[in-house]
Amino acid sequence: MSSDASAARIVSATLRPCSQALSDPDWKFARATVPRLDGWVVVLEDGAGVRGLGYAHAIPAITDVGDGVAAALAFLLPLLPGRAPAALNGIMRDVDARLAFANSAKAAIDMALHDLLARQLGVPLHVLLGGAVRAAVAQARIVPIKAPAAMAAHAAQLAQQGYRQLKLKLAGDALDVARVAEVRAAAGADVVLTLDPNQSYDAKRMMRAFARMERHDIALIEQPLPAADWAGMKLLAGALPPAIEADESAATLDDVLGLVNGRVVDAINLKVTKLGGLRKFAAAAAICEAGGVTCRVGATFGPALLQAAALHAAACVGSLPLGCELAEHLHLRDDPFTPLPVAQGEIAVPDGAGCGVAYAD
Repeated sequence: MSSDASAARIVSATLRPCSQALSDPDWKFARATVPRLDGWVVVLEDGAGVRGLGYAHAIPAITDVGDGVAAALAFLLPLLPGRAPAALNGIMRDVDARLAFANSAKAAIDMALHDLLARQLGVPLHVLLGGAVRAAVAQARIVPIKAPAAMAAHAAQLAQQGYRQLKLKLAGDALDVARVAEVRAAAGADVVLTLDPNQSYDAKRMMRAFARMERHDIALIEQPLPAADWAGMKLLAGALPPAIEADESAATLDDVLGLVNGRVVDAINLKVTKLGGLRKFAAAAAICEAGGVTCRVGATFGPALLQAAALHAAACVGSLPLGCELAEHLHLRDDPFTPLPVAQGEIAVPDGAGCGVAYAD
């Protein structure tokens, strides 16, 4: 084995905590209030001292509790030392065979392998995914559940910052219609509005509520029904004018394939952490494109590191007619990574080696 090949192999695989408070401790969606994020960073280092980083999402209402993610990573990381990142596909197959489920932990390993290999090769991460088709990715911002007037004020601030698409979290309650009306009035007619009830409706209630919201020009409704209610989602997709998008219904590649083959929804919200890594994200995007279903890259709360990896993936998607949600790191505190700035509602795809961010220290 040449010295160069030996130096490229992973010599250490370690885990670091990444705890961040939200700037708004009352940030709320239909299933939980999220005052802080307790995630984990996978750090892979090769024999030449090059490091690759990946982030494991750990929000109990969305993925898993932090201790569970940490236990999964502690079980999987010993598989990595001595392996070459260039064998990424084989490594991830071994990871999948070693442990069922645990997609967030697997996604962190997958991200770190991609980041390390891209840095070894001196190329941006998106090159490993086939190459970017856009230099910047338009962003949507999320308006969390509050009283209608408070949501309207927040929406107006985001619109003034240059965001041309906003996503309103809804609660499935009597105030949702007022929330939509007041946000539309505050944000203005030219801002694209999408809704995310996070499974808080059933099909008939969603139809009744939308009849009162329709005048406010809604572009898309994300996962209004429980994840298992594919029949209801298909009913809404055929009955309502806005695009109906699956999020929680699309937790695996098998789910994505079934949703596309059955033409259950108009769009699918793809997330690197939810699907288990960049490889599976790219496969899911290809399935959507082949089946004529729109995809978006949705919000996965976490630091700039997570958003940068997802940004590279988004840059490779053939068509992104709606904004992605990779700017939510801006309302998190104590981000340990170098900045990933947003300018006029867009994030430029970093052109340096790897994902484009690193530890700031």
